[in-house]
Amino acid sequence: MSVQNPPTNFPGPIDPSVLYEQEQHISSAIWEGQDRGTLRCHEHTSKIDGWKLTKKQIDLVGKAGFGYFRLIGQVSLNNPLISALVERWRRETNTFHLPSGEITITLDEVVRILGLRVDGEAVVRDNSVVGSNTEICENLLGKAPNSDAKEIKGGMVKLGWLKENFSECPEDASNEEVERRTRAFLMYLVGSTIFATTSGNLVPLLYLPLFKDFDKAGNYAWGAAALAFLYRQLGKASMKSQGTISGSLTLLQCWSYFHLNIGRPELKQDLSHRFPLALHWKGRLNTQTKSDVVMYRQKLDSLDSSDKQIDWTPYKDLDSSSIPENFRGDLTLGRSRTILLCMDKAEWHLPDRCLRQFGLRQSIPKDVQRRETKNNEVDNELDTSKRMDSELQEWSNRWQNIVDVVEDGDGTDESEYTTWYSNISRKLVHRRAFAPSQFQESVSEMMKIQEIAYAASTEDLNMKNKLALEKIKALVDRYLANRVEGFKVLEKRKRSSESSQNDEEPLN
Repeated sequence: MSVQNPPTNFPGPIDPSVLYEQEQHISSAIWEGQDRGTLRCHEHTSKIDGWKLTKKQIDLVGKAGFGYFRLIGQVSLNNPLISALVERWRRETNTFHLPSGEITITLDEVVRILGLRVDGEAVVRDNSVVGSNTEICENLLGKAPNSDAKEIKGGMVKLGWLKENFSECPEDASNEEVERRTRAFLMYLVGSTIFATTSGNLVPLLYLPLFKDFDKAGNYAWGAAALAFLYRQLGKASMKSQGTISGSLTLLQCWSYFHLNIGRPELKQDLSHRFPLALHWKGRLNTQTKSDVVMYRQKLDSLDSSDKQIDWTPYKDLDSSSIPENFRGDLTLGRSRTILLCMDKAEWHLPDRCLRQFGLRQSIPKDVQRRETKNNEVDNELDTSKRMDSELQEWSNRWQNIVDVVEDGDGTDESEYTTWYSNISRKLVHRRAFAPSQFQESVSEMMKIQEIAYAASTEDLNMKNKLALEKIKALVDRYLANRVEGFKVLEKRKRSSESSQNDEEPLN
């Protein structure tokens, strides 16, 4: 494959074959001065602790697969940090594109951070439970929301209705009543966290039948569904037409804290022995100086592979004995190249694009099947039985698609990957404004130097002086890229100087 070295002032991508949605991506709008600012982040955990669960309910929640997850409760969100991360998410690859390479949230990290199983049956619609929404609620909850009171809307029920009617269970309640109130809690739990929607206070009733049998519910891959849902919400929010994001933002934020030393709170104590790891960040924390989205954007733009601000393998020194034994086997699925499912959502999980997260050298990854979109919405819903069968088969083969583990130092040369990545990625998001008036004179002089450098003939120069001239060009380009309008101005000046090169006398 023929590649070219990108100009230092070009944000990318030069080769649009991978990031083919760049024109619709929020980074394009930001570069053109259309900054949407901080996203509205929807995760509704503030009232979870208001539920009073009995021991019987806690046991049922554990059976359903949420015993550890329910302990997390509320984690304060850093909306500007989340917004800056979204600007680097690419739904073409389901990864964050940092200046030095791709990184993503993998299945093993869902296990570690949220305490949810990622192995098991796919979370898809249960068609064995039939009836209207009202009938299903009556059957599984013992009562139904009132449409006239706007407690239900388009197949979604209000979280407030669930809490108002089911948040306290009498100690002498019958087993049937205990189960009903526990189903209501689980609906509230998933609807306010891993499946939170941008509607603000509604949860789809299609999840309710999955909690009919608590033992069966415990066999679902809830963590994989949570990641599929988050991938989809990140993809939507990365489009310049969006202003909100939902899903498990606690997972996103805690993942960032482990990998990136940007906006990370200071911990008062070492909680590495606790499970799940999101408990590190629960409650009041000593946060760094609060920054806005522009500051986080600039910090992400400045990251490089040698920067200690990036920790590719943050869990390598953690004691694995803190992870419950029945969760440990799931960690291997972090290296599975598979499709994640959540109801009608199907998302690729691509660890081969982020091998550094497994302590490996990164090579050029496999191509990803191009996604079809309609009105900027991903058009790969499981809307036909044929497509559903295909996606379910992909998930069933998850253990056969584990990325091979090769020890670091296996001889893989990352230089080929680095060149490839420089051409296909969007390396810059932040575009600095015109230089302030006090720097106008120095900028003007530098532009003159740039013009002379590009007009200079290299015909009579030896190799040493040619290299020196190229370094001068690169330094001037980098200086101006940080201080003037952007690459369009510089490219215009370069083209002008290059076209006049033949008319200029060589410099002595």
